[in-house]
Amino acid sequence: MRDHAAPEGLTVLPVHGLPEFRPGDDLAGALADAAPWLQDGDVVVVTSKVFSKTEGRLVAAPTDPEERDALRRELVDAETERVLARRGRTLIVAGKLGIVQAAAGVDGSNVRRDELALLPADPDASAARLRADLRRLRGVEVAVVVTDTLGRTWRVGQTDVAIGSAGLPVLHRYEGMHDAEGNELLVTEVALADELAAAADLVKGKLGGLPVAVVRGMDPVDDGSTARDLVRPIDEDMFWLGTDEAIARGRREAVLLRSDVRQFGDEPVDETAVRRAVGVALATTPTIRFAWLRDRDRRSALLDDGLRTAPELVLAFSDSNTDDPVAAGAGVQSFLVALAAEGIGSYWTASVAPDVVRGFVDVPPGWRFRGAIGVGVPAEPLQPRSPGDPAAGLVEW
Repeated sequence: MRDHAAPEGLTVLPVHGLPEFRPGDDLAGALADAAPWLQDGDVVVVTSKVFSKTEGRLVAAPTDPEERDALRRELVDAETERVLARRGRTLIVAGKLGIVQAAAGVDGSNVRRDELALLPADPDASAARLRADLRRLRGVEVAVVVTDTLGRTWRVGQTDVAIGSAGLPVLHRYEGMHDAEGNELLVTEVALADELAAAADLVKGKLGGLPVAVVRGMDPVDDGSTARDLVRPIDEDMFWLGTDEAIARGRREAVLLRSDVRQFGDEPVDETAVRRAVGVALATTPTIRFAWLRDRDRRSALLDDGLRTAPELVLAFSDSNTDDPVAAGAGVQSFLVALAAEGIGSYWTASVAPDVVRGFVDVPPGWRFRGAIGVGVPAEPLQPRSPGDPAAGLVEW
């Protein structure tokens, strides 16, 4: 295949004269009759809704709006592997095909008002069958791309992408090649099948009743890849957790991140993050108090060897009017956990004597010293510890 970034020319041709497809209809036969001009090297791009119809992926649905919405939610749940994000009525999920999209592809557009459509069960297999049928009926070697409309993260609007394909490389890899200036391309790989899907959609549209278009000029060579190869594996995805999952995991691991850190790196501490952590502690324990000792000379006189390496020093106090050591400890722990959640390490010690502290720090009257806290960015990133066995420390009556 030629470098698709600079083809000799591309033509996108609509296929007119196709019927309104229903379950059991002969898609290949209808397409062969409507496009006798198909030739070797063409890419036939078909909206997935056509396969949903001909393959019987339609579900009878009530016309009452509330009942229809209730059924849609049931279908989305059934087609979903995991929920990634919710906002209002919009639900972004990873479906059974691995595709991340709104509502798992359950759709009520371009179908009868008493139906809802599911995605094809295996779009790659659908593409391969249509390709083979067109070869049999017309004697042509074409590639087939099955498309659906998706939104894009960080981008406004939707575009068609490939959810099924046969007969073409779905990715065009440039790794190891050199540009016109001699620079080696390290990671560039173009989603060729997605680009073909989007190009064809410029001709098909959403309202004109043209579910099939043909892209001519690519002349692809079948490398055996399919649209499934475009789904990024979770272990390679930088954003592999959805919003709900990320929040839930953060809640579970926040406390487990907290541990004594004695080795700190050179990176400066985010002052705003420290202030946020103080706010968290005050929210849980209003009687906790802190003094952030920024004076380096005073710090040197106070610190033991364990604290001396910490870039910042925070002294913890409690309001002696409510002298509750349990509450004070809870407040300090809230501060330490909040720091850990920000990626900041800490080390809490009571090795500094209260009288010594008051000799170096002018704290307000009524503040009772509860320990010194070394604060800094850890030399190694914080990792959540494994939870202990509840049976080892829990008795139930």
